[in-house]
Amino acid sequence: MNNNFAFNLKHIRQEKGLTQEQLGKMMKKDYSTIGKWENGTRSPIMEDVIKLSDILNVDIKDLIEEDFSSKNKNSFDELELLFSKNKDILTEDDKDYIKFIIEKRKKEIDKQLEE
Repeated sequence: MNNNFAFNLKHIRQEKGLTQEQLGKMMKKDYSTIGKWENGTRSPIMEDVIKLSDILNVDIKDLIEEDFSSKNKNSFDELELLFSKNKDILTEDDKDYIKFIIEKRKKEIDKQLEE
Protein backbone atom coordinates (compact mmCIF):
# COMPACT_ATOMS: atom_id res chain seq x y z
CA MET A 1 0.00 0.00 0.00
CA ASN A 2 1.44 3.41 -0.88
CA ASN A 3 2.20 6.21 1.57
CA ASN A 4 -0.99 8.12 0.76
CA PHE A 5 -3.33 5.40 2.00
CA ALA A 6 -2.69 5.89 5.73
CA PHE A 7 -3.12 9.67 5.55
CA ASN A 8 -6.14 9.42 3.26
CA LEU A 9 -7.90 6.92 5.49
CA LYS A 10 -7.50 9.11 8.56
CA HIS A 11 -8.45 12.26 6.66
CA ILE A 12 -11.59 10.76 5.14
CA ARG A 13 -12.63 9.10 8.40
CA GLN A 14 -12.34 12.40 10.26
CA GLU A 15 -14.06 14.27 7.43
CA LYS A 16 -16.99 11.85 7.80
CA GLY A 17 -17.07 12.52 11.54
CA LEU A 18 -16.20 8.96 12.52
CA THR A 19 -13.95 7.86 15.35
CA GLN A 20 -11.56 4.95 14.94
CA GLU A 21 -13.85 2.96 17.22
CA GLN A 22 -16.94 3.70 15.11
CA LEU A 23 -15.17 2.78 11.88
CA GLY A 24 -13.76 -0.32 13.54
CA LYS A 25 -17.26 -1.48 14.51
CA MET A 26 -18.50 -0.88 10.96
CA MET A 27 -15.55 -2.89 9.65
CA LYS A 28 -15.92 -5.55 12.38
CA LYS A 29 -12.34 -4.75 13.41
CA ASP A 30 -10.83 -3.45 16.62
CA TYR A 31 -10.23 0.30 16.74
CA SER A 32 -6.52 -0.40 17.20
CA THR A 33 -6.48 -2.04 13.76
CA ILE A 34 -7.86 1.18 12.25
CA GLY A 35 -5.16 3.11 14.13
CA LYS A 36 -2.44 0.85 12.75
CA TRP A 37 -3.76 1.33 9.22
CA GLU A 38 -3.82 5.10 9.75
CA ASN A 39 -0.30 5.33 11.13
CA GLY A 40 1.03 3.01 8.43
CA THR A 41 2.28 0.22 10.67
CA ARG A 42 -0.13 -2.24 9.05
CA SER A 43 -1.95 -2.46 5.73
CA PRO A 44 -5.41 -3.89 5.19
CA ILE A 45 -6.11 -6.78 2.86
CA MET A 46 -7.89 -5.92 -0.39
CA GLU A 47 -11.24 -7.14 0.96
CA ASP A 48 -10.94 -4.57 3.77
CA VAL A 49 -9.95 -1.81 1.33
CA ILE A 50 -13.10 -2.53 -0.68
CA LYS A 51 -15.20 -2.45 2.48
CA LEU A 52 -13.55 0.81 3.58
CA SER A 53 -14.30 2.43 0.24
CA ASP A 54 -17.95 1.36 0.53
CA ILE A 55 -18.35 2.55 4.13
CA LEU A 56 -16.55 5.86 3.51
CA ASN A 57 -18.25 6.30 0.12
CA VAL A 58 -14.98 6.97 -1.67
CA ASP A 59 -13.49 5.44 -4.80
CA ILE A 60 -10.89 2.78 -4.04
CA LYS A 61 -8.39 4.47 -6.35
CA ASP A 62 -8.83 7.77 -4.50
CA LEU A 63 -8.46 6.06 -1.12
CA ILE A 64 -5.20 4.43 -2.19
CA GLU A 65 -3.62 6.82 -4.69
CA GLU A 66 -5.03 10.34 -4.19
CA ASP A 67 -2.81 12.80 -2.32
CA PHE A 68 -5.23 14.35 0.16
CA SER A 69 -2.33 15.96 2.03
CA SER A 70 -1.82 18.42 -0.82
CA LYS A 71 -5.54 19.26 -0.80
CA ASN A 72 -5.25 20.24 2.87
CA LYS A 73 -2.21 22.38 2.20
CA ASN A 74 -4.37 25.18 0.81
CA SER A 75 -6.38 25.49 4.02
CA PHE A 76 -3.13 25.56 6.00
CA ASP A 77 -1.77 28.28 3.72
CA GLU A 78 -4.95 30.29 4.33
CA LEU A 79 -4.43 29.95 8.07
CA GLU A 80 -0.82 31.07 7.77
CA LEU A 81 -1.89 34.04 5.69
CA LEU A 82 -4.59 34.95 8.21
CA PHE A 83 -2.08 34.91 11.07
CA SER A 84 0.58 36.86 9.22
CA LYS A 85 -1.91 39.55 8.16
CA ASN A 86 -3.39 39.92 11.64
CA LYS A 87 -0.61 39.10 14.08
CA ASP A 88 -0.19 42.76 15.05
CA ILE A 89 -3.75 43.03 16.38
CA LEU A 90 -3.48 39.95 18.60
CA THR A 91 -3.06 40.54 22.32
CA GLU A 92 -0.79 38.38 24.44
CA ASP A 93 -3.93 36.69 25.79
CA ASP A 94 -5.04 35.94 22.20
CA LYS A 95 -1.65 34.43 21.43
CA ASP A 96 -1.72 32.33 24.61
CA TYR A 97 -5.20 31.08 23.74
CA ILE A 98 -4.18 30.13 20.20
CA LYS A 99 -1.08 28.39 21.54
CA PHE A 100 -3.27 26.49 24.05
CA ILE A 101 -5.60 25.31 21.25
CA ILE A 102 -2.70 24.13 19.08
CA GLU A 103 -1.01 22.29 21.95
CA LYS A 104 -4.30 20.65 22.93
CA ARG A 105 -4.86 19.49 19.35
CA LYS A 106 -1.32 18.13 19.12
CA LYS A 107 -1.91 16.09 22.29
CA GLU A 108 -5.15 14.70 20.83
CA ILE A 109 -3.34 13.68 17.65
CA ASP A 110 -0.51 12.07 19.61
CA LYS A 111 -3.06 10.15 21.67
CA GLN A 112 -4.81 8.94 18.51
CA LEU A 113 -1.53 7.80 16.99
CA GLU A 114 -0.77 5.77 20.11
CA GLU A 115 -4.08 3.88 19.76
